Amino acid sequence: MINKQPIDLDFDREHIWHPYTSMTQPLPVYPVSHANTNRIFLETGESLIDGMASWWSAIHGYCHPVLNEAITQQVSKMSHVMFGGLTHEPAVELCKKLVSITPESLDKVFLADSGSVSVEVAIKMALQYWLSQGYTSKQKLMTPLKGYHGDTFAAMSVCDPVNSMHSMYSGFLPEHVFVPAPSAKFNGEFNPAEADTLEN
Repeated sequence: MINKQPIDLDFDREHIWHPYTSMTQPLPVYPVSHANTNRIFLETGESLIDGMASWWSAIHGYCHPVLNEAITQQVSKMSHVMFGGLTHEPAVELCKKLVSITPESLDKVFLADSGSVSVEVAIKMALQYWLSQGYTSKQKLMTPLKGYHGDTFAAMSVCDPVNSMHSMYSGFLPEHVFVPAPSAKFNGEFNPAEADTLEN
């Protein structure tokens, strides 16, 4: 549905703190009226190609008829139910599909509500695994430089400490071990010597 009333940009500037900008001197924002396929349409009539896929989450584009229909059907039953101590058919069916496409040894699914949360959960699982084996001193993670894993605190702690704004939290975030990122490109040839630092 297209907005009929213009977005109140003055209120937005004074009261809404957008990600990755200053609260006191915010960057300008562009008023969106609607979106379709890979396009975001502004109130001014211009259209933008969403090359970021809504922060990598809108992989099928906007207003996809199959997804819209599925959302409408689902929300008429329930929009959300907490997963602690409860389950429901859409979750079970999704997890069946995920298990069917992963290697045989990957037969457990933990559902998370964002990329950052999924990284947090993975970190907790890794730490919990070693604790269950009796290793209490394993408290550091190793990750390649140039990586981005999210904006929650544990996820930020494994992001590149130089290449992101996360460096301002040094001293507060846990300090982990960083190794050089591989230089091989996708479908390129891997240089085994690049794994030396990782192995050491």
